[in-house]
Amino acid sequence: MTLQELEYDRAHLLLKCVSGSQAYGLALPHSDTDIKGIFILPRRAYYGMTYIDQVNNETNDVMYYEIGKIVDLLVKNNPNILELLSTPDDCVVYRHAVLAQLRPEMFLSKLCNQTFGQYAYAQIKKARGLNKKILNPVAEVRKTILDFCYVLVGQGALPLATWLAQKQYRQEDCGLMRVDHMREVYVLFHQSQTGRKLSGIFSSPAADEVSLSSIPAGSEPQATVYFNKDGYSVYCKEYRQYWEWVSTRNEARYESTLNHGRHYDAKNIMHVFRILNMAEEIAREGRVNVRRPDREQLLRIRAGEFAYEDLLKQAEEKVHLVDHLFKMADLPDAPDIHHAEEALIGIREEFYTQSFD
Repeated sequence: MTLQELEYDRAHLLLKCVSGSQAYGLALPHSDTDIKGIFILPRRAYYGMTYIDQVNNETNDVMYYEIGKIVDLLVKNNPNILELLSTPDDCVVYRHAVLAQLRPEMFLSKLCNQTFGQYAYAQIKKARGLNKKILNPVAEVRKTILDFCYVLVGQGALPLATWLAQKQYRQEDCGLMRVDHMREVYVLFHQSQTGRKLSGIFSSPAADEVSLSSIPAGSEPQATVYFNKDGYSVYCKEYRQYWEWVSTRNEARYESTLNHGRHYDAKNIMHVFRILNMAEEIAREGRVNVRRPDREQLLRIRAGEFAYEDLLKQAEEKVHLVDHLFKMADLPDAPDIHHAEEALIGIREEFYTQSFD
C-alpha cells in the first residue's frame, strides 16, 4: 500500500478529510491544507507479511492510517485521531459506509484529560522554546574551546584568549598538561620552552576536548588554565539547536511572531487553548467539537493580542478547571477495549466480505 495508490484509487480508502486549521475553522489566507484519512489493507497484505500501519508524504501534511492503528490510537484517546473521526461534514472528502461502526463517542473517557493535557503542555513547551530562541539568538560565528578557558591570575581569572594576546602567543604554539586530581585544570607551556612542536590548546574550531601535549621533564609552566567544559557543552548544544531551528523554521510564522512583537509563537499558544477548550467540552458534553465555536477568541490569540505570561497563567487555570471537570464527568475511566476490538473485527469482516482482493 502506497500513498499514490490511496490518492488515485479508493478501493481500500475508508476516510479522506481536510484537517487542521481548515477543519477547525481557523484557517488564514496563507494556511496549508492538510489531508488525513483512514485506509484498510488488502486482505492478503493484512494476513501476510507486508502489514503497513501508516503512509504519508515527506512533509506529513498528507497522512493516512490503517484501520487497526486507528482503533489502537482511539483506545488510547489520541486527540488527533478523535478529531479525525469527528471531522465536520464539509471537510469530509470521502467516507466509506463501514465506518458507521466506529463513532468517537464509543471511545471518550477520562483518559482524555491526560492525553489532551499532554498535547497542550507540548504546545506550551514549543512556545517557550521559540520565546527563548527569539530573545536569545546565538551568533552565527561559532565559539571555540578558547572562549571557555581561563588563566588563574592572583585571586581571579583572565580569559585565556586575553592572556595569549598579552603574551603575543598563538594557541597553536602552546601545549597543555593535565593537573592530576583536578577536573579540567591544566598547566600551559609555550613551544619556545620545549624546543619541539606542541599540540595547541585545541585541534580544530569544532573540537570537543582540549589537546594535550608531551612536555619535557623539568619545564616550568607559564600558566594554570581552567577549561569550563560543562559551559562549553551547553553552548555547543544550544548553538546546534538554534541554527537547526533557523534552517527549518516556517518563515511566515516567524515573521508573524516578530510582527506582533510578543516574542512567542502565537499559533502554538492558540492551539494550547483550542486543545484545552476541546477537553473541557468532552468533560461537559461528552463529544468532540472540531469546528471551533470559540474561533474569534482563538484568532485573537493567534494575532498576538495578549501578553505571553497572561496567556500562560490562563492556560494553567484552564488545566485545573479541566482536571476538576473530568473528575466529575459521567465518563468511563478508559475506553472499553473489548467493544473497540469487536468494532474493528466487524469493520474488517464487512469490508473483506464485500471486496474481491
